[in-house]
Amino acid sequence: MCPQRIMLVDDHEVVRLGLKSLIEHHPGFEVVAEAGSAKDAVEKAVSLQPDVILMDIRLPGASGIEACEEILQANPEIKVIMLTSYAEDEMLFSAIRAGASGYLLKQIGGQELIQAIERVGRGEALLDPLVTKRVFAEMRKMAQDEEASTFSGLTPQEMHVLQLVVEGKTNKEISESLFLGEGTVRNYVSSILSKLNVVNRTEAAAYAVLHNLKSYL
Repeated sequence: MCPQRIMLVDDHEVVRLGLKSLIEHHPGFEVVAEAGSAKDAVEKAVSLQPDVILMDIRLPGASGIEACEEILQANPEIKVIMLTSYAEDEMLFSAIRAGASGYLLKQIGGQELIQAIERVGRGEALLDPLVTKRVFAEMRKMAQDEEASTFSGLTPQEMHVLQLVVEGKTNKEISESLFLGEGTVRNYVSSILSKLNVVNRTEAAAYAVLHNLKSYL
């Protein structure tokens, strides 16, 4: 079985030497290239086509994230593990958007790094345990924000009318519940259908349930 071909990208030579020494003790790995800048990294990655790249985020000139994006545009099969000294949320999500397969803090132990390279080489994605909780927290927040924006075009009264539509209430029952005239309720329902871009009450009700309307009332 051929060893995994590894490329190291860090602007500090001593860091690259340390990583190379650690990695080459593993019989399944071979360090095929080193780079100290994003430009150098892109050129060598395109030329040598390594299997896995260990990429420092902070590089002189363009960042490791920009290099990652450019490399993966040229060859999506290359796996990139971003390395950083700090758990910075902005950098983390930028790395994920750039297509990185892994995101690790440099404080990681040697054996853990070897295991991370093996996992990424097998096609797995991984995050440092110290940042995993933050990723899921951010994803939950993004999902909640997306759901909330779904109803942002509705007034508070329209949202209450929609909830009563979900409960199967007729216009007459809604008017009695909210102390409104039936004509006013009809106007509200018509406005809701238009804003949600649905054609009838059933679709509006399904839409509201799907996006968890009740939690926003």
